[in-house]
Amino acid sequence: MASSDLLEDEKSRGILWGFGVLVLISLLVLVFLGVWWGAEPQQFSIQDEAMERAKITKTTDIPLGYTYTNTLAHIAEVLLHKSGGYITNDVAPPGVFLDNVSNFEYGALVMLRDATTALRNHFTRDQSQSDEDPDLKVAEPYFYYENDSWALPSTEAEYQKGIDALHKYMVRLQKYEGNVKRAQFYSRADNLWQYTEVVIKRLGNLSTRLSSSTAGAALIPGLEVIEPNVAVRNAKIAPMGETPWLLIDDVFYEARGSSWALLHILKAVKYDFHDILLDKRAMNTVDIMIKALENALSPVLSPMILNGTGYGVTANYSLTMATYIARANAAALDLRDIMNRG
Repeated sequence: MASSDLLEDEKSRGILWGFGVLVLISLLVLVFLGVWWGAEPQQFSIQDEAMERAKITKTTDIPLGYTYTNTLAHIAEVLLHKSGGYITNDVAPPGVFLDNVSNFEYGALVMLRDATTALRNHFTRDQSQSDEDPDLKVAEPYFYYENDSWALPSTEAEYQKGIDALHKYMVRLQKYEGNVKRAQFYSRADNLWQYTEVVIKRLGNLSTRLSSSTAGAALIPGLEVIEPNVAVRNAKIAPMGETPWLLIDDVFYEARGSSWALLHILKAVKYDFHDILLDKRAMNTVDIMIKALENALSPVLSPMILNGTGYGVTANYSLTMATYIARANAAALDLRDIMNRG
């Protein structure tokens, strides 16, 4: 009996040891995948990607608007096909725990949506009464599909349809195909001005939210302009308080994603609006925006987002990011004014 019990104990210990090793290996695999999948996508060359896409259609013709549209399509492709694929709608580990890359994807997606809307509503129309492009009418709504759907239809499937519609528009920019109408792209100052208005609001929102990462950043806008002895009924003043500690990294990575996408979009704008930017002497202004966003995408050296006080011992990554975003926003304000002049 004693020998039998000893064998049973050794067998039980062997099973527990094997189970422990299996759990450890599984955890290591999840950690490895989490680090790999959580890496931010690299920057890409908008001209090189446009030329690669042109090879698929067997033409070297790169008309106005082709580079801008291909940049939007490639941004979406990167979000869908980067390491780990599209993470936001994951329901299993490790993707479900990677909130930083999910916020990065959301920030990039917002900029992609704005740029696609500008392409549909402004860049491809010569006047307010002109018809909208049929392919862009299809493409834009797909990018506004909910960003966290894993069931049918999945987010990836809907965004891929948007990419395909952008590619169809690009083909029509290059050449006629039978009775299909050739696509148009108008690189005018008023079109760029309207898009810049949206960019200003996006950057201003990000800068304010990033700056709210420190104590004492609470704002109650509008209090100083309320005149005394004036009855304010049902007044609802929403203070903009300090960003909760657990959301600081979320806002930071959303700003990183927005900066990554907008950086490439601005490079495409610089390419396709080259003549009007030179004519308006606004090329330097766009370069300032691009440089500020490149600085905002500098490598993060800390394993966590530091949130020190303004002049404290540790850095405050959110305030650093806010500085670059605010500089880009100031340049966008200048660009809007320049484009709005006669």
